[in-house]
Amino acid sequence: MSMATRTDTQSPALHVADSHDLIRVHGARVNNLKDVSIEIPKRRLTVFTGVSGSGKSSLVFNTIAAESQRMINETYSTFVQGFMPTLARPEVDVLDGLTTAIIVDQQRMGGDVRSTVGTATDANAMLRVLFSRLGKPHIGSPQAFSFNVASISGAGAVTLERAGQTVKERRDFSITGGMCPRCEGRGTVSDIDLTQLYDDSKSIAEGAFTIPGWKSDSWWTVRTYAESGFLDPDKPIRKYTKKEMQDFLYREPTKVKVEGVNLTYEGLIPKVQKSFLSKDRGAMQPHIRAFVDRAVTFTACPECGGSRLSEAARSSKIKGISIADACAMQISDLAEWVRGVDEPSVAPLLATLQQTLESFVKIGLGYLSLDRPSGTLSGGEAQRVKMIRHLGSSLTDVTYVFDEPTIGLHPHDIQRMNDLLLRLRDKGNTVLVVEHKPETIAIADHVVDLGPGAGTAGGTVCFEGTVEGLRAAGTVTGRHFDDRAAVKETVRKPTGTLEIRGATTHNLRDVDVDIPLGVLVVVTGVAGSGKSSLVHGSLPQQSGASGEGVVSIDQGAIRGSRRSNPATYTGLLDPIRKAFAKANGVKPALFSANSEGACPNCNGAGVIYTDLAIMAGVATTCEECEGKRFQAAVLDHHLGGRDISEVLAMSVTEAEEFFGAGEARTPAAHRILGRLADVGLGYVSLGQPLTTLSGGERQRLKLATHMSEKGGVYVLDEPTAGLHLADVEQLLGLLDRLVDSGKSVIVVEHHQAVMAHADWIIDLGPGAGHDGGRIVFEGAPADLVAARSTLTGEHLAAYVGT
Repeated sequence: MSMATRTDTQSPALHVADSHDLIRVHGARVNNLKDVSIEIPKRRLTVFTGVSGSGKSSLVFNTIAAESQRMINETYSTFVQGFMPTLARPEVDVLDGLTTAIIVDQQRMGGDVRSTVGTATDANAMLRVLFSRLGKPHIGSPQAFSFNVASISGAGAVTLERAGQTVKERRDFSITGGMCPRCEGRGTVSDIDLTQLYDDSKSIAEGAFTIPGWKSDSWWTVRTYAESGFLDPDKPIRKYTKKEMQDFLYREPTKVKVEGVNLTYEGLIPKVQKSFLSKDRGAMQPHIRAFVDRAVTFTACPECGGSRLSEAARSSKIKGISIADACAMQISDLAEWVRGVDEPSVAPLLATLQQTLESFVKIGLGYLSLDRPSGTLSGGEAQRVKMIRHLGSSLTDVTYVFDEPTIGLHPHDIQRMNDLLLRLRDKGNTVLVVEHKPETIAIADHVVDLGPGAGTAGGTVCFEGTVEGLRAAGTVTGRHFDDRAAVKETVRKPTGTLEIRGATTHNLRDVDVDIPLGVLVVVTGVAGSGKSSLVHGSLPQQSGASGEGVVSIDQGAIRGSRRSNPATYTGLLDPIRKAFAKANGVKPALFSANSEGACPNCNGAGVIYTDLAIMAGVATTCEECEGKRFQAAVLDHHLGGRDISEVLAMSVTEAEEFFGAGEARTPAAHRILGRLADVGLGYVSLGQPLTTLSGGERQRLKLATHMSEKGGVYVLDEPTAGLHLADVEQLLGLLDRLVDSGKSVIVVEHHQAVMAHADWIIDLGPGAGHDGGRIVFEGAPADLVAARSTLTGEHLAAYVGT
């Protein structure tokens, strides 16, 4: 007995299975990493910091998460692997102790018009089941409430073999779907404004068409109409008869002969729809896009009122609420309504639906509605919607990888996000976070600081340890960790005002506000308070009326293939190609990887894609050009001792020095590079594919291209997204230079340093969704801090330490 007691009191030896409590990385060389070796504790919250471009994403996403996903993918059959993205093995010597990685990044959610917040989170699926069970009158199965399923019915004769006889029977079938027949479940119908297509006071011969590119001598457009025989080319369009108007606008494709040439005549509206509206708006040239924006108006469907649902689906109700009403409600209100539905037969479903809806509220997205198109969510909102799927998950011992989860969050909401990250960790998961905000770095169990610089000057581990250790360390992050900007003592005087009257976009409550011009204006407020609705939804029309050109720069994706890079996007490659051509006495086209100079083996892509049918396809570096994208003969031509592939491999900072002086001096290229360096993109290489840039980098790249434009008003949406603490000062300097050069700058921002630096603050709130939409403060930052009357005021006062 005493023996047993003694055994019980001894501490049990650690089981060998519990000794694997580290993720070990040795010799990582992905992108700019320089033989990085670190050990990351499991079941802890580790934050990765460092200036933009220092190698954080290369280590966390491209090494740890990529290898975890690659190894999981290899467990599937080769058939299944054929449908999965191909992941190459990261360049690393040892990767040990990996667990399943779940990446929650800022990729915008699918822009398909049918994708909504409800369909993306399965909340809609649960609501459809609920209404099919409890809705009165009962109209059918859950698909009767789906706006993606059309109602179909059919009938016909079928032939059956019965007892050796062939019998014909009449059969019919029907599928009851919830799709609105008018808008086909899209919620909007497009209408073409005819006044933007032609001037009806003129005849075709007098040049009535106002469509870009429609010249009077063009066979395919104007001449087909003038000489078709259906219309009188010398008669003003407004004097056309009913039949002529029908032929002019809507006639079906008809073969006609014009001066002996066979052409197809088609009504103007279907022709414009095919040639302009079927194309991707983002890929259009700017003047064509402006024409489409003027000519096409999208209005809510008159039949379903924008709800996307058929009349039958809208008629079935629970406690006086239809599924369309439920999806249009603010999610915080919908959660309250679901709580009031008491029906034991669907109790498990109600509990799951309630938990999903309450997760939205906890994560700070209670102001959204389920019918909000998912393509309209910001990067930060999309990331938090994805998080909802993982919160209720019963998985543990998983590695969650987050990419700047605080983007788009007001200081008030950051605390909620921190609680969420800690909740995931406390369930026994490893949480890896790439982050710049000190508020989130402060909750880390372990910090890894990469640097010291960006690009080739980074890629090494500068510090590993606790937050306290980081504060004491002399790294760039450590030095700037407790930086606090002081509120401006003197503010600039406005040169005029931009009036917004009666703004009601989304949740704005008939807002009247005067935005001062010629100064730095910062629009603040919690997420969902109506900032973007005010700036993007109400400003452009207003400023257009006052004659000020507005340059609106958001974080939306830049359209382009993997062949597009900063050099092609900014127009930098043109002066570089000309300089190379002039120095070597050859054609500029030789120095384009998309033209004559392309490597014939890989067509200038630098890699060769091998499709292995049912097995995973493989991207291998082209053996002929070794990934340089150009023919060997092109690389014999030099400028300043460098060939074109070496120039494209340079960072912006290197290239600025290279083209600034000496034999390679090219003022046109130097100007563009100067603007790229000004916006904090000095570390980006000229040939880096655009598809690899983050949201913040994309916005700063757009800002660099727009800086040379003559716009009077610049509208920026969170320009500090993805910026290190040390780079925020540089951005503030850039904003000051823009204002001092006579521009008006309006910034939607959550970063307290930008608020403190403003000349004028407009604060929206007090809450989000229907609790927001009002101006709660407008004035100088010093007055906001002194008053502390709003959430923003309290957080700004705490930040500046007053």
